[in-house]
Amino acid sequence: MKKAFFQFLAKINKTLLPSYSKKRLDLSKASKVQLAIIGWRYYVTTKALP
Repeated sequence: MKKAFFQFLAKINKTLLPSYSKKRLDLSKASKVQLAIIGWRYYVTTKALP
């Protein structure tokens, strides 16, 4: 149940949130909001994987 929820959330993140790796964002120059989005996507992705 928990894993399925995070997989669903990962799909939503993929469609709604921007992908900074495709934009080649430099992490040292990222703003606090961009770092928060990166952290959130990382958290959800690690929880969605087996």
